[in-house]
Amino acid sequence: MASTRDGAKKVLILYNRVDSVAKGETRDLISAQGVTVAAGAVEKALRSKYEVVCVPVSFDFPEVLSDYDPDEWVVFNLLEGLGNRADLEPEAAALLERLGYRYTGSPPETLALCLNKPQAKRVLESNGIPTPAYQVCDDRKIEVSIPLPAFVKPVAEDASLGIDDEAVVTSYEQLCKRVEYLLDTYREPALVEEFIEGRESNVALWGNDRPECLPLAEIDYSGITDPLRRICSYAAKWKPEGDEYRLTPVICPAKVDGRLAKRIRESAIAAYKALGCRGYARVDMRVRDGRPYVLEVNPNPDLSPDAGFARAALAAGYSYPEMVERILHWAGGPLSTPTTLPALKVAKFDAFISTKAVTAHLPADGGGSFSSARGKSRNPSSK
Repeated sequence: MASTRDGAKKVLILYNRVDSVAKGETRDLISAQGVTVAAGAVEKALRSKYEVVCVPVSFDFPEVLSDYDPDEWVVFNLLEGLGNRADLEPEAAALLERLGYRYTGSPPETLALCLNKPQAKRVLESNGIPTPAYQVCDDRKIEVSIPLPAFVKPVAEDASLGIDDEAVVTSYEQLCKRVEYLLDTYREPALVEEFIEGRESNVALWGNDRPECLPLAEIDYSGITDPLRRICSYAAKWKPEGDEYRLTPVICPAKVDGRLAKRIRESAIAAYKALGCRGYARVDMRVRDGRPYVLEVNPNPDLSPDAGFARAALAAGYSYPEMVERILHWAGGPLSTPTTLPALKVAKFDAFISTKAVTAHLPADGGGSFSSARGKSRNPSSK
């Protein structure tokens, strides 16, 4: 059971307050605000055993923290950025570390790495973990070597932002149009990926040094006849009244034969470790010819009661409060001497919210970070 340094049981739940989107589509605000549901559920789950405070924050983050002594409080970190700047998610975790808090979920280095999809894929490749071939398009002069059909998405978004029924392209003209849309609407480069036609699995994992897989989940695309339309789009996640949502149910536990299930779990664990995940994460992958390909690794995924992680935990026999308390148990802390809040205020928080600050948490060869990555698939369908 998690406890603070002096033995008290105080949990500070932090989540980001979002009132508008900085870029993208207006509809994207739906997913950005979904964290409120998870925060309320986590608070309810812990209330019977802990003193709990649940606080929404924006750019007032340092001022909020000044009321909570890191020697007395453990942070349940549900922050997905600061204000409408989702690219500042790593900065929030970095500040918690500098101030000496123990907090749930992955460290800032992992959060920054996973925000940068191309760099995360390079890490996967360097560890021998299959991932679809890819290329980054950062201007309108498009020269790609990825075979068509290809899947085109923003390099640094989550929750299926920027993904609709035009995300899979079959011609050069469609590719150019899609890249231009992402450059104009999301103001960031496009990631062009080899389209893997096959089954799609979501693997929920938890733990620190020895992560464990929860029961596998699979998106059932059998109701969609066109294989190029078998994608988990924004509408499939966030529009329960629509056909895309209705035609993409999630099955958990997934019906997967033993040998394939073993390969999927092994790939998920390898990806979790390679990217430095801590506490809990979700790995999305597709299977072609019996070989799993990792699409993305999502640290600190959605913990809403109807979301995929909670569903997988329930399938493993854990109630929602038991799941939340296990995640709290794995809370990590700073590895160096904490910085006092007054000293941080002197340095000013501007250093943490600069667009370049994210890259400070990447490995030396980690490259830059691209724009923002919103949400953690917070959606009514738990896909």
